Amino acid sequence: MKYLFSAISLLVLVWWEVSQAVYVKDGNSSFQLEAVKKLKQLHEMVRTRSPHLVISSSDVICTQNDLPAEFREVCNQGEAPQVFPRLMQAIEELDLCEICFSKACAGC
Repeated sequence: MKYLFSAISLLVLVWWEVSQAVYVKDGNSSFQLEAVKKLKQLHEMVRTRSPHLVISSSDVICTQNDLPAEFREVCNQGEAPQVFPRLMQAIEELDLCEICFSKACAGC
């Protein structure tokens, strides 16, 4: 019985952590903060490799294999050049999104 209670408690704690994810909103869409951080890393990687990039860095980011899946629809709809900069701007300053400082963030 003691082990059953421990197992149930652990499951509840894991569920609680997952349900408390922080999201960054852009219009009617919302994206997990961790995915937006990954997007920002990809953007910085592309800019470092090709500082004189002629085509949009958003187009290059959309071709990356490690782009989080939740951004594939944004890429497929051709909205990446507008959406990606806004998302990265929302988390720009000292990751204030993690402490729910930005209006674009929800889930705290």
